Amino acid sequence: MTKRIVLIGGPSTGKTTLLNALRAKGHTCLDEVSREVTKAAQEQGVDQLFLTQPLLFSQMLLDKRIEQYKLAPSLNKDLVFIDRGIPDVTAYMDFIGQEYPENFKSACLDYKYDHIFILPPWQDIHTTDQERYESFDEALNIQNELVKTYKAFGYSPIEVPKTSVDERVNFILQNLDICR
Repeated sequence: MTKRIVLIGGPSTGKTTLLNALRAKGHTCLDEVSREVTKAAQEQGVDQLFLTQPLLFSQMLLDKRIEQYKLAPSLNKDLVFIDRGIPDVTAYMDFIGQEYPENFKSACLDYKYDHIFILPPWQDIHTTDQERYESFDEALNIQNELVKTYKAFGYSPIEVPKTSVDERVNFILQNLDICR
């Protein structure tokens, strides 16, 4: 049976770097979908879809994250690592104070992950770019919202220490009892 392991954390906490390191070790990983949605909107002339149409952007993310959730078992792997989960969508909406339909919460309850690892804000690695525009202070507030949201849906996220990428990978694998 496939276990879905989600990496969460505010912007610029090292999730993508960690996912790439897990992938390099032969693990199956599913990438963050928000950059894909943002880039597609930018190609249509919308600089930041989340800022201009947060509900549309979030519905698109929700749909894509549900697709990832459903895809995981078909990959025929014991573990599938995922960059962000379905509850991230409601956490970000709560962060900006945007109301959303009940199906957002229902999805968080209907599609449950096996393990959640949270990467803490880390000012030394925090950067911004075309898709990641949040300041470090905003990243801290997003982090708090993520923790609150995941706990509200019954998760106990395991915090990954601020160490080297290899040490972070080993920490996760050890916590999953599969360190080789």
